[in-house]
Amino acid sequence: MRKKTFAAAALLAAATLTLSACGSGDNDAKSPVTVVSGDTSNKAATILDTPFEKPDLVLTDTQGKKYDLRAETKGRPTLIYFGYTHCPDVCPLTMNNLAVAKKALSKADQAKLRVVFVTTDPARDTPSELGKWLKGIDPSFVGLTGDFATIQAGARTLGISIEPTHKDKKTGKVVSVHGTQVIAFSPKTDGGYVLYGEDATVDDYTKDLPKLIKGENP
Repeated sequence: MRKKTFAAAALLAAATLTLSACGSGDNDAKSPVTVVSGDTSNKAATILDTPFEKPDLVLTDTQGKKYDLRAETKGRPTLIYFGYTHCPDVCPLTMNNLAVAKKALSKADQAKLRVVFVTTDPARDTPSELGKWLKGIDPSFVGLTGDFATIQAGARTLGISIEPTHKDKKTGKVVSVHGTQVIAFSPKTDGGYVLYGEDATVDDYTKDLPKLIKGENP
């Protein structure tokens, strides 16, 4: 398995400073393009020598109810990703990769796993919209929305850079800036000890999930 160990502080700096653009290539002003912060490790599993602390986030789930991230996922293997439903490429790809890999797990392990999708575009991603989008991927995935400043601060604690959604003056496209990292949290310590970049494949997740569920290194 591809893997590399990095200090969380180094990853924080890399995620904040490195930006690259990706999109649909469509000139339609209604079609959003994603600008993402890159993962320079170029590896599937990055094992952190200093785990991230789980964000202290209380947001709103797809049922319109308050969701305390730390309380709801305490002691459970948890994967957290920040993205948005209008994303034309990396967000749906990442979530679908996770959904396919999850199906390869035993029913017992599937029940243990928590996959949390936190929107970076709360103005458009209402609880209802999040629910519809995730239903087409995996109904068990948790979708969260809320105040943008709160979401941004929570992402920052994980070294994930996001910015408010805005309309690009030159292209007319709706642009969202967000990191593409998936952070895995251990059921043993609740620490975020493994990071995946957008290069992670279905096979990577399929191989790693059984170990992540046990709180082991992939």
